[in-house]
Amino acid sequence: MDLSNFTTLQNLESAFGGESMANRKYLFFAAVARKLGFADLAKLFKETADQETEHAFAHFELLHPELVVEDAAALTDEQKREIISRCLSLAIAGETYEYTTMYPEFAAAAEHDRDHPAAAEFLQQAQESSDHANTFRTAAHRFGLLKFIENYHADRYTEALEVLNGGDAVTRVVSEDPQTQKWICRQCSMIYDPVTGDPDSGIAPGTAFADIPKDWHCPICGATKKTFKPLEEKVAA
Repeated sequence: MDLSNFTTLQNLESAFGGESMANRKYLFFAAVARKLGFADLAKLFKETADQETEHAFAHFELLHPELVVEDAAALTDEQKREIISRCLSLAIAGETYEYTTMYPEFAAAAEHDRDHPAAAEFLQQAQESSDHANTFRTAAHRFGLLKFIENYHADRYTEALEVLNGGDAVTRVVSEDPQTQKWICRQCSMIYDPVTGDPDSGIAPGTAFADIPKDWHCPICGATKKTFKPLEEKVAA
């Protein structure tokens, strides 16, 4: 397909984004329906979500024909490596964009909105205004945390690509100093750094992970403290 037409390219990207978003929304709706006891509706949402995935895949294949695999058995090892390398490169680009541009800008916007004159007016209202302010604050905090998560993801993809291309595997170790030892959530990859703590959750900077209260939860996904494990960090060359 000729994608030299910029409008068509933009439309395909928008269609892919729309179908992908629909898939995640319908899966969420399915989970809600299941919890409420509407099994038939949960099934409907799930089936539709699967169909939206097929639509999204079809759009993505047009955007990236170099990734379409018709017959894997007919490909050489080099061709397979080229395709998977392209997948890793796209993943790295996406994660890097998220942690260098998207989430930092979202965080800045959320902080700005929290101090916006309109927000100040909202704060004069009753509980609704308070809820709005808390929402902005939570969004800013989460975007800030997600920046580091996406950085971590991009690093791991980069390492995998280097190894795939014949490079040496990166050595990672766990810090033995409780005051600097980072911990990572197994569920969402949120990284707890004792140097910065988690002030929004009442955890002051300089608090070692072992000293965090047992009822503390991951500020991103809500997982319990037990879900975290020591983070293996790259050894400086």
